[in-house]
Amino acid sequence: MRDHEGDTVPHGAHVPHGAHGRPRTWSEHWAAFKRSPFLPAVVLMFILAAAAGLFAGSYTYAMANPTPRRIPTAVVAPAAPQQRTFVAGMERALAAPLQLTGYATYADARNAVDDQREFAVLRARGSGVELDVSGASGASVAQLLADAAAKVGPATGVHVTVRDINPLQRGDPRGLALFYISLAAVIIGFVGAIQLSVHARALDPAERIAFTVAYALLGGFAIVAVVDWWLGALRLPLVESWMILALTMFTSGMVFTMFNTLMGRWAMIPTWGLMVLLGNPSSGGAVSWPLLPSVLGHIGRWLPPGASVNAQHTAVYFGGHQHAFPFLVLTGWSAVSCTVFWIGRHRHPGGREPAPAPAHAAGA
Repeated sequence: MRDHEGDTVPHGAHVPHGAHGRPRTWSEHWAAFKRSPFLPAVVLMFILAAAAGLFAGSYTYAMANPTPRRIPTAVVAPAAPQQRTFVAGMERALAAPLQLTGYATYADARNAVDDQREFAVLRARGSGVELDVSGASGASVAQLLADAAAKVGPATGVHVTVRDINPLQRGDPRGLALFYISLAAVIIGFVGAIQLSVHARALDPAERIAFTVAYALLGGFAIVAVVDWWLGALRLPLVESWMILALTMFTSGMVFTMFNTLMGRWAMIPTWGLMVLLGNPSSGGAVSWPLLPSVLGHIGRWLPPGASVNAQHTAVYFGGHQHAFPFLVLTGWSAVSCTVFWIGRHRHPGGREPAPAPAHAAGA
């Protein structure tokens, strides 16, 4: 055995680690630590701790104490004095304004609810008022309005009749099932992309996109089959719900793939932040957007989880009133993610090595 200077030393003797037999300096220890697996493990330790706190904080901030900011409400003309009295009492009880929009007929107001521009309809009925809420538009908003109306009516001396004109399905009395199936599509979407990167690392870019499409289609169908056919919790429009879930899953998978191309092994950080910490609490699935903090209420519909919830919500409860916007959001995120991945595919930590040249070509 030889030491750092090439001299022979007895077997089993201690050899100092530094250059020329001297102790290692701090910089040498740091260089060795950076080359070891301990550096990423320590970084992950702190990232996971921060992620746990942020995860709990984001959901608590958005959902623990929903507070109305403004509630879009249709008012059927002509406005009667008891309507104004009732509205003033409701706004005091809610500590928030009702965003009132006048409609010439009840049919016009009801169509606005079905189009998801309004959350309730208020009209005069004799000497009292009728408040029509829509549980399918947002269970939390409908419950809030119904509870407030039950107190405001006696307090103001206005007789109030409350009806739910579009109730939730029996298997989903709290309106959370659509949030859960969209959440499943989002999480399994990027977890699937992670697993492709780990277990099918050698996939070429086109193959990676193709397999993301494949597991998205199968996963979306599995969600519909379990929730509707097996559990019977929701009656889902098969093709529309399936395609929404598949597009959501594909988008989520490609968002991770995009970040994996840009950031390598740390891609999970922006993916988790965008899709879970920010996207899911602001999606409007668990708490309707009029009750969300104003910033979340505005940005949620521009993110994939919110777009998925909106599209699924309309498909299940407001057939014939589907909007293009949530599909444009999902398609936009997919297109950007696929484009970034394709342009930077040489940077993505995957793909097969070029096949070795034939022996006769090498010797030519």
